[in-house]
Amino acid sequence: MRALVIEDNVKMAKGIQTGLENAGFAIDISHTGAEGEDLAASTPFDAILLDLMLPDRDGFEICRNLRRRKVSTPILMLTALSTTEDKVQGLDCGADDYLPKPFRFDELLARMRAMTRRHQSTESKLLRCEDLELDLYTRRAKRGDAHWDLAAREFGLLEYLMRNQNRVLTRAQIGENVWDINFEPTSNVIDVYISSLRRKIDRPGLRSLIHTIKNAGYRFGVMD
Repeated sequence: MRALVIEDNVKMAKGIQTGLENAGFAIDISHTGAEGEDLAASTPFDAILLDLMLPDRDGFEICRNLRRRKVSTPILMLTALSTTEDKVQGLDCGADDYLPKPFRFDELLARMRAMTRRHQSTESKLLRCEDLELDLYTRRAKRGDAHWDLAAREFGLLEYLMRNQNRVLTRAQIGENVWDINFEPTSNVIDVYISSLRRKIDRPGLRSLIHTIKNAGYRFGVMD
């Protein structure tokens, strides 16, 4: 999953980024409201974490503008203002949830998961391809009699592949959606994780699901 953090406090933004990346998210950071709003409106994200008090415009304005621009991405508002009136205003301007500062990171993570689940309430908790199943809640993959509890980045990569079955995905697309927008294209980290997934789900005797497309990238699914 890919999330955008709009937070002017560099140290806090970096802490949130590190924690969410360890939990399997690809994170983009913006330190100003104008930049964050434009990025949120032009790039598909699964969630937005929005600080209320930004140097150039407040989070209420950004949230209202995004909803006017038909951006439906779930928004979790972060702020030191914790009165009932502030929470009501945040929710009324289009935010999906509101978390006062300071907060525990495990609560932030739980709220993000709950928020994205509500947004995807019509979606099954399972992704399927052939005889492979990926449980989006437990992060467990199952194929035949074998099952694996995936590491955070393995899960993020497999989820992205399974949501884009039978599409050729470039390394840049995978890097930006599973890691972040500043992914270094010369890195071999994608190859390392692809190999790790292949050892688990493309075992000998099973139909291969992860295919390397020469000079293009990767394709996930059954190939005739």
